[in-house]
Amino acid sequence: MRQSGTEERSESKSMADFVISSPLIKSFLAGSLSGTCSTLLFQPLDLLKTRLQQPQVAGETSRVGMLKHVVYVVKNERVFGLWKGTVPSIVRCVPGVGLYFCTLHFLKTSLHLDNPSSSEAMFLGASARAICGVVLLPVTVIKTRFESEVYHYRTMSEATRDIYRTSGLRGLYSGLVPTLVRDAPYSGIYLVFYVQAKHFIPERVKEGSHLVAANFTCGVVAGLLASVVTQPADVIKTHMQLQPAKFQSILTSILLIAKEEGVVGYFRGLVPRMLRRTLVTAMAWSFYEQAVTT
Repeated sequence: MRQSGTEERSESKSMADFVISSPLIKSFLAGSLSGTCSTLLFQPLDLLKTRLQQPQVAGETSRVGMLKHVVYVVKNERVFGLWKGTVPSIVRCVPGVGLYFCTLHFLKTSLHLDNPSSSEAMFLGASARAICGVVLLPVTVIKTRFESEVYHYRTMSEATRDIYRTSGLRGLYSGLVPTLVRDAPYSGIYLVFYVQAKHFIPERVKEGSHLVAANFTCGVVAGLLASVVTQPADVIKTHMQLQPAKFQSILTSILLIAKEEGVVGYFRGLVPRMLRRTLVTAMAWSFYEQAVTT
């Protein structure tokens, strides 16, 4: 009996050692854990971004600002209404962030790009995100509809059935191109800015206890810049996923948004998206770098 307990402890230790020694598994776990924390913390910002970007309904004469959306949600859906869509967000983000870092690590090691140049960083970030975007797009579509006021789904299975019934498999991949146009450049641009920003970290900081804070600061700067550049693609993606019958293509969406909302329409929801994406990616990268270097 004592020998059996010893063997179980030995097997557990071997499994733990395997996880610790496997860079791919460490990358996936670090990304998944950071994805869980950031999703729970910042889901209200994602919901507000979707509400701000959703197409105007008939008879609506003016847009509602972010603060009024907060008041409306809390009044009509209670405080927890701000976390509407958390389940599909977790289903998407937890494996998604883990898959992103795992794919990124695989590409870096396979292509021997441990210290990538700006162009190489752009390629690595964009490629890893494009792969994740294709794999997880159906969940993204469901999440976007969950968060909007256009649909009133109660469960993910109900949303999936309704989308498949009305639009088929194509409905679950609506907005694929603008999603890739948004996410691939975002991750590529982010990684370029992040790598470049880290060059300005003093050596004494890199070797001290403030490295995590320095990495987080670099992540914030990179996230702000990348969010602004890719905001129009995010707006187009949201319109195509909420009203695919009306916004059937990227070109149609560009023209309709310009006609109905003007140039400012391409930057609806910038503030909550910029806050969320910046904090999420900064947290994820700080957590990831700390995990893989220890």
